[in-house]
Amino acid sequence: MNAMMSTVDVPCGLAGVVVAETTIGDVRGDEGFYQYRDRSAVELAETATFEAAWQLLVTGEAPSSASTAAFRARVEAARTGARADLEEVLDAVGPVTPGVLAGLAASWPLLGARRGIHPLYDLDADARRTDALTMAAVTAPLVAGLWRRSRGEDPLPPLAGRGVVADYLHQVTGVVPAAAVERALTAYLVSVMDHGFNASTFTARVIASTGADVAACLTGALGALTGPLHGGAPARALDGLDTVGTSERIEQWIRGELAAGRRLMGFGHAVYRTADPRAQLMKQVAQDLGGARVALALEFEQTAERLLAEAKPGRELHANVEFWAAIVMEECGLPREMFTPTFAIARTIGWTAHILEQADDPKIIRPSARYVGPPVQRPAA
Repeated sequence: MNAMMSTVDVPCGLAGVVVAETTIGDVRGDEGFYQYRDRSAVELAETATFEAAWQLLVTGEAPSSASTAAFRARVEAARTGARADLEEVLDAVGPVTPGVLAGLAASWPLLGARRGIHPLYDLDADARRTDALTMAAVTAPLVAGLWRRSRGEDPLPPLAGRGVVADYLHQVTGVVPAAAVERALTAYLVSVMDHGFNASTFTARVIASTGADVAACLTGALGALTGPLHGGAPARALDGLDTVGTSERIEQWIRGELAAGRRLMGFGHAVYRTADPRAQLMKQVAQDLGGARVALALEFEQTAERLLAEAKPGRELHANVEFWAAIVMEECGLPREMFTPTFAIARTIGWTAHILEQADDPKIIRPSARYVGPPVQRPAA
């Protein structure tokens, strides 16, 4: 068996390799479609609250008025119950971490220890779900609190209890969000909660397969997310818009970037061979918000896709979710430093769903590697 396995060609980056079965979601790149459980993810993002989508992904239970109200109450109870610990963690971590993502990476293990979170291996299914809910419930307050503390503001001000998204926007921007703004950010957060076995989700599952606790799994996943090739690029997608400034300069600037061989941030995707459905959704959300910035982005997208088609014929290179998500987050009043942390809040929901699913499998994830280095050197006779 080992001899047979050693001859298998392994594609670069494990592209297309099926490593597990899941009931959480599916991404069909050739079709430009993805789903959460048995629902179209785009339709869910258009209609569901953050809490309802969270409930569906993590519990598998179809949202309803009664069940989602009960789930939301559990989330609020988890946030309220952890407030004292959140204050202690923010005081300890805030002064010594350079940025919100670094603060979050330091906070999760510390908070997990304070909340008495145990290794998945030692827990039954109900206890695992409780730990996963607790860690996900405190993520938005942690992210907002780290941001506020870095600005010398009260990290945990009283909240109106309007829900995760409204409370988060209020904490970060200092403004009670209008309904349209709350709906726009909700659509974004729901649309990016999960997306197949991406690098961070796979990392979370690998750690979960060892029986580690939820905080450890989330911290490892976040480490993968911080890479610019994964989740660290939403703000970079705005760099082109900033540079061109006006529509008259768009084509000249893009031609210069392509001629220099530089990547056009916010365009192309590793999975989709057609338009990214998340980008299409965010584009519509941005258009609903309106404004001069959105109009410039529309013209930038049209010109970029035309010039990419000329420069790289035969390749489907469209605006991806990062391009239009950056526009939406900017229009919602979020500072650029908070784009990736906001993405992390959403993706934490998907990570916890995968952590719980992986914890049901007793087999540790332990792939093999093919050695291609020099042979062992034998001592001279």
